[in-house]
Amino acid sequence: MGLGDPAAPSSRWTAGDAVLIAYGDSVRAEGEKPLATLKQFADKRLQGAFSTIHILPFFPYSSDDGFSVIHFRQVDPALGDWLEIEALKARFKLMFDLVLNHVSRSSGWFRDYELGIAPGSRYFIEVDPKTDLRSVVRPRSLPLLSPVQTRAGLKQVWTTFSSDQVDLNFANPDVLFELLDILLFYISMGARIIRLDAIAYLWKEIGTSCIHLPQVHEIVKLMRDLVDLAAPDTILLTETNVPHAENVSYFGGGDEAHMVYQFSLPPLVLHAALSGKAGYLTKWAAGLADPPPGCTFLNFTASHDGIGVRPLEGIVPDADITWLAEEAKKRGGAVSSRKMEDGSEKPYELNITYFDAVSGPGPHVARFLATQSVPLVMRGIPAVYINSVVATPNDRKLMEQTGRARSINRTKWDHAVLDKCLADPQSAAAQVLDAYLHMLRVRADCPAFHPDGAQRVLELDPRVFAVERTAPKGEARVTALTNFSGEEVSVRLDAGGTDLLSGRNVDQKVNLPPYGVVWAG
Repeated sequence: MGLGDPAAPSSRWTAGDAVLIAYGDSVRAEGEKPLATLKQFADKRLQGAFSTIHILPFFPYSSDDGFSVIHFRQVDPALGDWLEIEALKARFKLMFDLVLNHVSRSSGWFRDYELGIAPGSRYFIEVDPKTDLRSVVRPRSLPLLSPVQTRAGLKQVWTTFSSDQVDLNFANPDVLFELLDILLFYISMGARIIRLDAIAYLWKEIGTSCIHLPQVHEIVKLMRDLVDLAAPDTILLTETNVPHAENVSYFGGGDEAHMVYQFSLPPLVLHAALSGKAGYLTKWAAGLADPPPGCTFLNFTASHDGIGVRPLEGIVPDADITWLAEEAKKRGGAVSSRKMEDGSEKPYELNITYFDAVSGPGPHVARFLATQSVPLVMRGIPAVYINSVVATPNDRKLMEQTGRARSINRTKWDHAVLDKCLADPQSAAAQVLDAYLHMLRVRADCPAFHPDGAQRVLELDPRVFAVERTAPKGEARVTALTNFSGEEVSVRLDAGGTDLLSGRNVDQKVNLPPYGVVWAG
């Protein structure tokens, strides 16, 4: 059980909270440390719209664009050093990743394992290759065990994600204490939000699915107790890209994560944008249970990864998931699959930028902005990937260079090129950034969008996603409307008011243009 009552919700977040997701080198300039360049971009372009920057893993690494960590307490010198992190903290709150399921084969811990040197010699999980592991849930189609030559001979070690990312043995208390120490170190270095990467796979028990095991939840509770005691303003965020019911289980009874991702949101919004119908999105949102007191959702459409489709399971028919995968391919994307227990493969994620994912006939920018409005109006805190903020297209060249499907969505911008692009008011990047900043600033000024504000989903038209938000103290109410179709749609509200986005008066009958967005308050 957790310690006492959660902190008052209003002390952790406000309507002005929004998270920018970026790599340390998402924006580059010759002769500059990338973290310093990121700070310049954020200071110039994003103040007053984003409160927090999620700097994706900025530690020395060997693969997976940072998620195969060599040293947890160092900044990758190619990005900068802790002074650059400190400088970013001056104007923005920060989110760090605690990549705790696995480490790089190039890490000191794993080298000690190979040589039989304590404590690293006991940090990893050896498995007899004859063991029946078919019940283990696999997020990838790669081998679960990887061979490694050690001083004691050839061993097979557990590798959930890749042969370069070797799983840690949390059944060894030394591993747990080491990661708890790293957690506290990150907080001491300025992290306000800690993202627990791949937490669902942390505990292994032969004969089980090895996902969401009770021991994982106990470890999250322990971390919650630790931060509540040592740094009560810290927010724990669990990263579990799984079906919704499994995802929200990490709230526990209000004694585990403070925040969980809405992983069903990105593919549902994409489905609405491509079909022109918001029915599945509306039905799902209407069925959402309120998070426990002191907890909230992180709402998003895109991240550094692809668009996960596992969270659609049980919400849309399997045929629709297959359809989305085919639509992504038509738009220049790729599809990553995972291996099932029977040896078959199913789509795991769509590898494509969200901007290109909603391309097609009609107004591309308007359709994209319609999708981006949804995380801003739903209960919780919005998070926006930097490549969505500037309408980045697919980077097929980078994907071909690396041989990794996820690279298509991991463009690194040259700062001068990006500035030139944003200086052109006709560019998609400039139009999207301006609209994003406007929506976020309007949101920040409206108490109805407080993460704890009540949410009521309305069924007004199959083509329209409609949600009513009410401030925690009842002092403000907004009805947010998003038309996902290429047609003009009229809907009727209980009362008129003012569209917060345009400043125009709205009657009870609201006419929404194709892909139109209205926030009536």
